[in-house]
Amino acid sequence: MSENILINITPQETRVALILQGAVQELHIERTASRGRAGNVYLGKVARVLPGMQSAFIDIGLERAAFLHVADIWEARPHDGSTTPVLPIEKLLFDGQALLVQVIKDPIGTKGARLSTQISIAGRMLVYLPQDPHIGISQRIEDEAERELLRQKVQRLLPPEERGGFIIRTMAEDAADQDLQMDIAYLRKTWSTIAQQAKIKPPPTLLYQDLSLAQRVLRDFVGDETATIQVDSRENFLKLQEFGSTYTPSVLLKLVHYTGERPLFDLYGVEEEIQRALGRRVDLKSGGYLIIDQTEAMTTIDVNTGSYVTGRNFDDTIFKTNLEAALAIARQLRLRNLGGIIILDFIDMENEEHKSAVLAELHKALTRDRTKISVSEFSALGLVEMTRKRTRESLAHILCEPCPACSGKGQVKTARTVCYEILRELLREARQFNPREFRILASQVVIDMFLEEESQHLAMLGDFIGKPISLQVETVYHQEQYDIILM
Repeated sequence: MSENILINITPQETRVALILQGAVQELHIERTASRGRAGNVYLGKVARVLPGMQSAFIDIGLERAAFLHVADIWEARPHDGSTTPVLPIEKLLFDGQALLVQVIKDPIGTKGARLSTQISIAGRMLVYLPQDPHIGISQRIEDEAERELLRQKVQRLLPPEERGGFIIRTMAEDAADQDLQMDIAYLRKTWSTIAQQAKIKPPPTLLYQDLSLAQRVLRDFVGDETATIQVDSRENFLKLQEFGSTYTPSVLLKLVHYTGERPLFDLYGVEEEIQRALGRRVDLKSGGYLIIDQTEAMTTIDVNTGSYVTGRNFDDTIFKTNLEAALAIARQLRLRNLGGIIILDFIDMENEEHKSAVLAELHKALTRDRTKISVSEFSALGLVEMTRKRTRESLAHILCEPCPACSGKGQVKTARTVCYEILRELLREARQFNPREFRILASQVVIDMFLEEESQHLAMLGDFIGKPISLQVETVYHQEQYDIILM
């Protein structure tokens, strides 16, 4: 079955949808305003060495100097298991010294970023440690025989001149040799570029930034079943072409610039799917439905027959509803990116063959999920317990926030999410109508967001559509409510 990948890029966010057989299977969102600096590699300059604290402040070009402790200096770190640094920091660093560093913790409040001089570059299946010849294995891979086989496989694939080391991630458990070789080549090439730039650039300079979502799509998401990767921004399409030609040349033929008049996500019904994915209820074609409740501790999914009464008898109705629910559950887990402990409450079945068939259908539907999953048998209470590894925030956590009107029991879209919806709606209407002016009617918090943090994006859109855009507060509107008036 062929898969299509859609990439919608605006100055404020990048959204990616994976489409299979006309249905959205996964959604990924990355916002420019919340993109962190952890993982970035800089050529910094030592601003001040503090022997009394065994630390130093490093200028990496940010608003506040970053912090480096002696325990995070690779040259001072013992490699025999001891925790005591071999040398004091004043023997290793001096004021004004150029230093290659990586951010290991983002700035928080008044504190600057936390740094390390041990560089690590993450790939899809491996993490490259160019200064350390050791080959390590993720602790989540527990079987000793499998750990040793993976270590030997990676060692065999390394070129003879390689002096660095690797950490093997859980994603590499079932990887083919060709996939591992591509990951090794990508990581070594990335490090080679960093090392070359460090020799010619003046400090402070950003040498490497963790890949953007669109770039990670080319590196991590594209497989043999991928038919096309459609990008709706020409500027970013050209950037992805350049990135792909350097690091992932095999995917270039699948990369397409979408030039249609209709917004890309509208064309494939992704916008409607996002709205449905934020709701509790998921309707099944048969008339049954799921109720999905996401809490801090776990996610529960309840299956109901609803209006579905077709079948030779009630047991047959239950069985068919549970089979359809198994497929829908697997899709919703990926679509909403639900992780952690998940409890599935299928409709009670007495027939053991029916239970086995429903579990088999669930396992089959979960095979396309890239995330590590563990599924139990039916419990004595008729529940199926499963875990899905948390790899990123769920869709609801990205797009929504606890509703202040209901003491956090529900959710509303954030003001920024509503702003971005309005910007997309403005662009959509500007293509269909030709008014003298557009007027946005929204709540106070949304208008404030447009006047402050999102003013630049609003101004950019106004210049792009060539029409003035005015703002008006409607005090009776709740946070998600808005109207666009054509003047």
